[in-house]
Amino acid sequence: MKGILLAGGSGTRLYPLTRVTSKQLLPIYDKPMIFYPLSTLMLAGIQDVLIISTPKDQGRFRSLLGDGSQFGMRFSYAQQARPAGIAEAFLIAEDYLAGEPAALILGDNIFYGGYFSRNLSQAVENAAQGFATIFAYPVPDPSRFGIVEFDADLNVLSLEEKPERPKSNYCVTGLYFYDGRVCDFARQVRPSPRGELEITDLNKLYLAADALKVQLFGRGFAWMDTGTMDSLLDASVFVQSIQKHQGLVISAPEEIAFRKGWIDRAALLAAADAYGASPYGAYLKRVAEGEVLYH
Repeated sequence: MKGILLAGGSGTRLYPLTRVTSKQLLPIYDKPMIFYPLSTLMLAGIQDVLIISTPKDQGRFRSLLGDGSQFGMRFSYAQQARPAGIAEAFLIAEDYLAGEPAALILGDNIFYGGYFSRNLSQAVENAAQGFATIFAYPVPDPSRFGIVEFDADLNVLSLEEKPERPKSNYCVTGLYFYDGRVCDFARQVRPSPRGELEITDLNKLYLAADALKVQLFGRGFAWMDTGTMDSLLDASVFVQSIQKHQGLVISAPEEIAFRKGWIDRAALLAAADAYGASPYGAYLKRVAEGEVLYH
């Protein structure tokens, strides 16, 4: 399975912060925002990732992330000239995917909670069996989101975009897993009234084919869409609080790569040295020295 990290968009809701840099390069507490969705793909066992960004920002992502070898991964890069919808990512990535299953994550989405790796493993398995998987999270204001309706057995019944009368309070988050047919389905999506290729319409095609599954995130799980000033602050405070009380760093790609055996101890120590005297670098050194317990 390959991964797609969609880090495009103009970030106008975050002006003036994003006048000269990408939203996904802004800090969430102690690391760039893009480290969080990248870590999610890594937790799913994905080592081959396509990063889609704007033409002006692509060089900045290359400067930060390189070719991925420091994480034992392989990164490719592509451009989305203008915000034309999430589903367009699969048209951009068609040659890259070459018929393989794919996971797509939005570059401003943060996921944190117990058993998350188990959720991701199930989604990978679903894709291998010909299904797409979406992830749903309860929200107090469902009319602001894309909403999924499902029955007691978690069979998806309907998908609606910002409904006036929501059929559930579970919104669809910015993480999606698909089988190898996804590019074929994406070519069937037509522009919405706002001129975009909507991910909801792509998911509806899978639903019509009886090939859409949903997993629920409930109590004890956190999902954050960091596209506004307040949500940026909320996410930073959340990460700072968890890390302070647990002594563990959330979404450290180098640590994940080391735990998975994608890089060795020497590479982890080299990464720690590259971060200098920062707390993040000191943490990676503690991981390399076996001072951080991992369960």
